[in-house]
Amino acid sequence: MKIIQSNIKNEIKQNITIVLFSFFALFSLFSFGQVKATIDSTSIKIGAQVTYKIEVDVDTTSLVIFPEGQAFSPMEMIESYTIDTTKKNDRYNLIKKYGLTQFDSGVYTIPKQKILIGSKEFYSDSLKVEIREIVVDTTKQGLYDIKPIIQVEKSIGDWWKYLLLVLLIVALVGFLLWWFIWRVKPLSEEEEIALLPPYDRAKLALRQLDESSYLQNENLKGYYSDLTFIIRKYLDEKVYDRALESTTDELVSRLNLLKDGNQIELSKNDIRNIETILKRADLVKFAKGTPDIALAEIDRNTIDLEIDNVKEALPEPTEEEKLLDKQYKEDQERRKKTKKVVLTVGIVAFLLLGTLVGFGYKYGFGYVKDTILGHENKELLEGEWITSAYGVPPVIIATPKVLKRIETPVVDGQEDAPKSTSFSYGTMLDVFHVSVNTLQFPKQMREAATQEQANAPEVDLVEISEKALQEIESKGAKNIVALKSKFKTVNGAEGLKTYGTMNIPSLGSDKLREAKFVFVLFTAENVLQQVIVISPEDDAYADEMVERILNSIELNPKTE
Repeated sequence: MKIIQSNIKNEIKQNITIVLFSFFALFSLFSFGQVKATIDSTSIKIGAQVTYKIEVDVDTTSLVIFPEGQAFSPMEMIESYTIDTTKKNDRYNLIKKYGLTQFDSGVYTIPKQKILIGSKEFYSDSLKVEIREIVVDTTKQGLYDIKPIIQVEKSIGDWWKYLLLVLLIVALVGFLLWWFIWRVKPLSEEEEIALLPPYDRAKLALRQLDESSYLQNENLKGYYSDLTFIIRKYLDEKVYDRALESTTDELVSRLNLLKDGNQIELSKNDIRNIETILKRADLVKFAKGTPDIALAEIDRNTIDLEIDNVKEALPEPTEEEKLLDKQYKEDQERRKKTKKVVLTVGIVAFLLLGTLVGFGYKYGFGYVKDTILGHENKELLEGEWITSAYGVPPVIIATPKVLKRIETPVVDGQEDAPKSTSFSYGTMLDVFHVSVNTLQFPKQMREAATQEQANAPEVDLVEISEKALQEIESKGAKNIVALKSKFKTVNGAEGLKTYGTMNIPSLGSDKLREAKFVFVLFTAENVLQQVIVISPEDDAYADEMVERILNSIELNPKTE
């Protein structure tokens, strides 16, 4: 009896557990929400848009995260609309719409989409979409020749601003050099007086003495000091070059000696007058003598007269002396000009050196050297880059120059062979080389491969990479060292990256040079795409270009 009761109790507990579990499971489901995905059309034309809608019903406390990015591959998302929210009682009805398209005909499956509601993951159903080809009636559709290439004017950029700034700086430096060094400056009064001949300067000094206030203030000491300095200065320049530092007796003795030697035709009376005035001045300056003011005026007139007499007594300069004087003046002018040239060159050299050091400290001396002397890869890096799509399906890539199409001739009888398109800048032997290659298999080959090899493995990118290395080796490359890694574009397409170093012949020479290479391979259902970049080793500009090119690659993500 006890055993029967125990079994009944256990059965009741199990039933209660099942009921509670079912209740909480249903409660959890309805508390987090329900997910439903639909499309507005199951069949569209190539390039048309199909609207994919995800509808979620949740309570007001739940956090919902919808899928973003290229999660709809093989379909391409062209637009993500804002969430439409409707509230009903204590629940939200959220509707998220996406605009999808495809540019190749066929039947595609939109994969399941993951929606996060709180910490739970929910998945929508997968949906199929048919992409139809557009039928064109060539009997009604006009056909036209391909338009010729149109020349587009290249934008001038901002170089003129830098040129204007440089011209302004050069003009400012030139103006300062002219103003402070080369400009003929107006002479001051003292400089104009200094340029006068000794005789004219002595006469001017006497007139200035007359205009002074020495006699009015009875300052005879100052008056006689200036008076004797005038006659001594004149004699120093024209007769005896030590007249300023000689005593009165020494100067008079020298004048008599010159007279006796017939070097100057000065009379005894003239020498006596000069001696008398000089000795009177000595008495005034050193013995505190006080002559009459009228006598001082007489002495002034006497000095004026004696200056005239000395001038007349001096012999006329010979032609040789005149020539020496002219050569002296020309030599002085030449020295002044040479000094100006040396000073100008020194200042300009200092400014240039300072500018180079400043730019070198900020940007690096190698960069400054390459800017001045020029560097091909630096010019490519800092030039105007072009972002364009190459091939079908397109490979979007940014390059320093436009890649030019390389025509591949079609062999007769092989019209159904895989189509190859190539776009390239430079060759493998150039300093920098970029190429984009696309190999597209015809639709008939793809359908046959699908029927006969439905379970065949994917294209082996590693094997294709090895064949590419063998190809460049056949063109003269040596010592190839290669590494491989996965590569992912900015929009999520995955491929294989092969990179490394090698030695290749220089253009126009058999001498080998060191180079780097990068091969990036992508594959889809019927397409093989390849990006090749070859650059010199130990070149920072080339390394930066390679990184910029690889980071710019975009193409459709690989279909699953």
